[in-house]
Amino acid sequence: MTEGLTSYTAQHFNWRVAGKVATIELNRPERKNPLTFESYAELRDVFHALRHETSINAVVLSGAGGNFCSGGDVFEIIEPLTRMDMPGLLKFTRMTGQVVKNMRACPQPVIAAVEGVCAGAGAILAMASDLRIASPSARTAFLFNRVGLAGCDMGACAILPRIIGHGRASELLYTGRVMTAAEGERWGFFNRLVDDGSALAEARELAASLAAGPTFANAMTKTMLHREWAMDIDTAIDAEAEAQAICMATRDFQRAFEAFAGKTKPVFKGN
Repeated sequence: MTEGLTSYTAQHFNWRVAGKVATIELNRPERKNPLTFESYAELRDVFHALRHETSINAVVLSGAGGNFCSGGDVFEIIEPLTRMDMPGLLKFTRMTGQVVKNMRACPQPVIAAVEGVCAGAGAILAMASDLRIASPSARTAFLFNRVGLAGCDMGACAILPRIIGHGRASELLYTGRVMTAAEGERWGFFNRLVDDGSALAEARELAASLAAGPTFANAMTKTMLHREWAMDIDTAIDAEAEAQAICMATRDFQRAFEAFAGKTKPVFKGN
């Protein structure tokens, strides 16, 4: 992917950039927005390209037609997988895992706007996002065991317990049952619930506010949230001392002080 993402034309989902916010809309509403081999690969590539895209400061991930994503397409992914050899299967699972790696590695906050069905790989995409806004219609299910697979898919056994706790994650991954929107908010999976039909607008509003903030510092926060999972407390404190010192050397930090001293609102520029 060589062209800038602000002028990028997606092939397997809708891609829109408004100001500093990009929106990815999974767009197969007649099937509740399932993923295909091609859409997985394009998501992987777009999130990788976002690492180097300075004109986009936040990303919203959504689905068309009142549903988020129903997971891997039964006939375009699951059926072909039953006929693949082990090297082919491993190539696929590594590719899907790379989608999550790239979502976690891009500096932009990713906000999932979840309505309706959010299942399988769709639940993983929501989980891998930095923030999740949902409507009461959201029904989230990590249903891999229902198709004879383990719950350890695309980082679920590492990430989900850190969001909702080990016991609750274990229940969802062992049973594949639906987590209601109310449960999701109560357990901390969803940051907030909004009225039906307004999750996308609320997510875009939040994304715009983050995009207007100190984006270098936000990217550092995302980086440290990810890296510190594998650190002990003392190492994390030392790492944060270094990260914060770097942020203190930015012009945005100076801009914030000058605005406070001048009793004005700071205008951050990401440097």
